[in-house]
Amino acid sequence: MKLETYEATVENGQIKLADVVRLPENTKVYVIVPNGLEPNRFHVGSPRLAQPKQAVDFVKQVTEDDPNASL
Repeated sequence: MKLETYEATVENGQIKLADVVRLPENTKVYVIVPNGLEPNRFHVGSPRLAQPKQAVDFVKQVTEDDPNASL
């Protein structure tokens, strides 16, 4: 198996190679992180409804207050 090494950086969670490096689509690659850095194994995504049809329960009505109303 032939191996080549390229330096890259991570930007917004994506591995970015130098502009001069072009790899064919679906090329199998291996990522080695130097200095013993461990990748973040936890990801907090945005919440999802278990039943999307329940989204109507969260519809809000916007009203405008009288700017002269006392507090």
